[in-house]
Amino acid sequence: MKLIILDRDGVINFDSDQFIKTPEEWKPIPGSLEAIARLCQADYRVVVATNQSGIGRGLFDMSVLNAIHDKMHKACALMGGRIDAVFFCPHTAETNCNCRKPRSGMIEEIAERYNIGLQGVPAVGDSLRDLEATARLGAQPFLVLTGKGTKTREKGGLPEGTQVFPDLSAVANHLLA
Repeated sequence: MKLIILDRDGVINFDSDQFIKTPEEWKPIPGSLEAIARLCQADYRVVVATNQSGIGRGLFDMSVLNAIHDKMHKACALMGGRIDAVFFCPHTAETNCNCRKPRSGMIEEIAERYNIGLQGVPAVGDSLRDLEATARLGAQPFLVLTGKGTKTREKGGLPEGTQVFPDLSAVANHLLA
């Protein structure tokens, strides 16, 4: 099985410092949904791993998060793609949970659910915490320069072997070449 792990905000859709709190605020980055469709057509299972502390902060509830993800799933399907599953952490950083990236609990859950080792599995993010959570488990980190990606690259300290691409579409082009 071919698996790819994607962060959501800043990779698939535009990010916001005020959080994505409604389905109306969820807007795909140009080319991201098409990239997911191309990956699916090449037999990749696409999963999303996303911190969603807006729930823990009381900015939105599970029904709103489900509506946001429903919009994402439908938009993806319209392009011929499919997101197999969405894994999320609803906690704030202060709760010190194991599932919030940069910790790896959510990523370990993905490996367990799919019964797959993560060695070399592509993992795409726009922040250092996305890359750290997956790289420590052997996944191949890809930094996209959308979202917070440019600032992340400028700060440095990327996990060893991180590959940098302009956006998710360029990552898909690389993987499918």
